[in-house]
Amino acid sequence: MASDFTRFHDLHLRHAVNGNRPADILNAQATRAQALANSALDIVTRLNKESMYHSPVISAVYARIRQLAHLAYDAADHLIEAGDVLAHAQAGLPMELGDGFLAVPSEQDARQEIGRRFALVSQLTALGASDAVVTAEQYVAERRHYGYLPAHQPPTLSRTQSRTLLAVARGEVTISNGRPWNRRECDNFSISTIRALESRDLITREDCQLWLVDERVHLSPAGRRDLSASFAYPRPAAPTTTRPALRPSGAPKPARSR
Repeated sequence: MASDFTRFHDLHLRHAVNGNRPADILNAQATRAQALANSALDIVTRLNKESMYHSPVISAVYARIRQLAHLAYDAADHLIEAGDVLAHAQAGLPMELGDGFLAVPSEQDARQEIGRRFALVSQLTALGASDAVVTAEQYVAERRHYGYLPAHQPPTLSRTQSRTLLAVARGEVTISNGRPWNRRECDNFSISTIRALESRDLITREDCQLWLVDERVHLSPAGRRDLSASFAYPRPAAPTTTRPALRPSGAPKPARSR
């Protein structure tokens, strides 16, 4: 679900800049937003089929997923309503513009309304990917707490690789001119880290036509599986070395037995 939000948001921003066919774009994006909401509700349906104790954390997981679905439905409604304004303007038909006042919107009114609605949809979906990852992490951690362990063991990754995989899941990693970039932290990633994760089939690259962006990095199916298995996974404590205590300066040396 996180990658679906990322793809939707990327496409939405691209259309906001290059909207040459506003009616077609509004209809297509509304359909995608509805599909996004339905996929979130499908997760709720799958969770309902699992036997589990509905702790406060699990209840919060349900609430978060439903919230994501409602955000996507709200995004679809905004796009549909913007399309209605455009259709009325093109047909010269009156419509209610607020406070029960009927008027025929002009083309300029319609385009302003489309711009306003596009901005609202962008805000509604901007954090969808990161919220989905947080929700998944909460769910896995709580299930571990009650003894339900993922069937798959997490892979052995370096700290940098693990951090990169999580950033990819949140939709934060793009590539421009061959250089990876973390858009959230405004920091560069090493291309060697990206290639190492690609060599293990944990991530994939997709073309992304955002401004100054060439590619977006997404988790592969194996990457989603491995990342979810790593949530709340107990890491072994770092080995420590004990050194003999230093003898205070000037202290007498211990006597040797004869």
